[in-house]
Amino acid sequence: MDAEEARRRFGAARVGRLATVSADGTPHVVPFVFVLDGDTIWWAVDHKSKRSRELKRLDNIRANPRVEAVVDAYDEDWSRLWWVRASGQARILEGDPIAVQLLRAKYPQYRTRPPAGPFVAIGVERWSGWEA
Repeated sequence: MDAEEARRRFGAARVGRLATVSADGTPHVVPFVFVLDGDTIWWAVDHKSKRSRELKRLDNIRANPRVEAVVDAYDEDWSRLWWVRASGQARILEGDPIAVQLLRAKYPQYRTRPPAGPFVAIGVERWSGWEA
């Protein structure tokens, strides 16, 4: 799969998995919703139930901004399997009106209650993927 097809499939996915690493090297993987704008993945801390708005993934990004995100498609027909991985550097922002607009356009849940942030922009440096 070439980078353009990987980018297209990643952008169309509704949910992915975000991998970060803590300061002590412990990996941390969580599902996340996002929007892709060129080679930038945007996601935000939103109103879904959380113990705190200071999330482990944010602490990890502060300690080590290198992250990876994966989207995939599973099917019992294994000839239809694929995955895409985006590797890059993340940065935390308190707000971004363009990110809010893009997230609201992709997810109807954000139209009535947009995410308040913080926001994270992942500058993708490498796209990779596989398909059966």
